[in-house]
Amino acid sequence: MTASAHVLLTGFEPFGGDPHNPSIVAARDAAVLLARQGVKARAVELPCTFAGSGPALRAALEQVRPEVVVAVGLAGGTERVRLERVAVNLQDARIPDNAGAQPVDRPVRADGPAAHVATLPVKRALARARAAGVPAELSLSAGTFVCNHVMYALLDAPGAARRAGFVHVPWDEAHRPDPATPSLPAEALARAVAETALAALEDGPDLAVPGGALH
Repeated sequence: MTASAHVLLTGFEPFGGDPHNPSIVAARDAAVLLARQGVKARAVELPCTFAGSGPALRAALEQVRPEVVVAVGLAGGTERVRLERVAVNLQDARIPDNAGAQPVDRPVRADGPAAHVATLPVKRALARARAAGVPAELSLSAGTFVCNHVMYALLDAPGAARRAGFVHVPWDEAHRPDPATPSLPAEALARAVAETALAALEDGPDLAVPGGALH
């Protein structure tokens, strides 16, 4: 990694017994797509652990010193790319992480705020992803597992990047656990991540269009 990178993309190692994690592949492929458009980007794999992901993220931020950060994680069972809007100060693991840790109802940071809102222009990113033909939606919950932990830690680091946030991707078609598992082509996942980064690199506020939910 070099200090000249404008964009940092992160993904996770495999977890939960799966041999593959599409999030890191999407991040790496998105870095290639961005490079083709003249955008310097680096993709970094994070451990899928509560204890290790934060330090690994901080090390990447210090090395890359990015303008934009797009963290990527897997949301198995979803049919669309999800642009996360909120990270909560809560760790409540349904399954153990890769180190065997399973925190229940514990904060990410004991004295931290209850939540952080993504600084990515998520509505502009959504519009760009859909224009590229990728099924995508806004989401108000990054869960309470390591994905949310990383999103919270990222947004809790003052001055880490001008714009930062989190994208959940579904399984890619080639590696889904079984034919009934919702998935998208790997190319679509990478395109959504790249379009999110490009949206964040644009100047100006986010799109002023409705994007809320009733439940």
